[in-house]
Amino acid sequence: MLARQGFRLLCRQRVVSSRSLYIQTEKTPNPECWKFIPGEIVLPEEYGTGMNFDASDIKNIRRSPLVKRIFETNGVKNVFLGRDFIAITKTKEDTWKVLPTLLFEVIMEHYASGDPVVVDQPQASDTEILDDDSEVVALIKELMETKVRPSVQEDGGDIIFEGFDEETGMVTVRLAGSCVGCPSSSITLRNGVENMLMHYIPEVKGLIEASSLEDDHTHKLE
Repeated sequence: MLARQGFRLLCRQRVVSSRSLYIQTEKTPNPECWKFIPGEIVLPEEYGTGMNFDASDIKNIRRSPLVKRIFETNGVKNVFLGRDFIAITKTKEDTWKVLPTLLFEVIMEHYASGDPVVVDQPQASDTEILDDDSEVVALIKELMETKVRPSVQEDGGDIIFEGFDEETGMVTVRLAGSCVGCPSSSITLRNGVENMLMHYIPEVKGLIEASSLEDDHTHKLE
């Protein structure tokens, strides 16, 4: 998260998994989520800067052979694909004692297979500026893409733009990757994202966190 950028430097280990593939792991501020860095491009540029996959969204999982393999490992709750990393969130009932070894093998098998990471056509990203976007929405998207997303993805997460209500001035976002369930996510949203958007864009009055697929409600930050 934005407030914990230095944390990852304290928690790095390198694992040699094959002659040509080295997988690094980094812990994140969310104890249930680790970043796996294979030293290869993970998400091709045409698919944007990140893709999020929840265990309950079977249709979405089918878009990625790599993600499908990962979810076949018991104990995986969420997978987030970044440009050069895979953030994997486990269930609270499982531990990291055995899971990393299993995940190393899965990631190795995928890259050895030659299968693509994503098999369907690229879709418009949440921050792609569209012709019918208002000036305010375009500014929000630009700030989210250039100021918020790079810092959040450093810690294996993402904050996805869902929409802007011009009547209330509220921006709706959804957490992904390590941000989901992270103890510091509320602080990041309040002190980082919300304050920045309100500072640069007077029309923005606040931030609403939308639910993930597993938690179907929306709440305003307190």
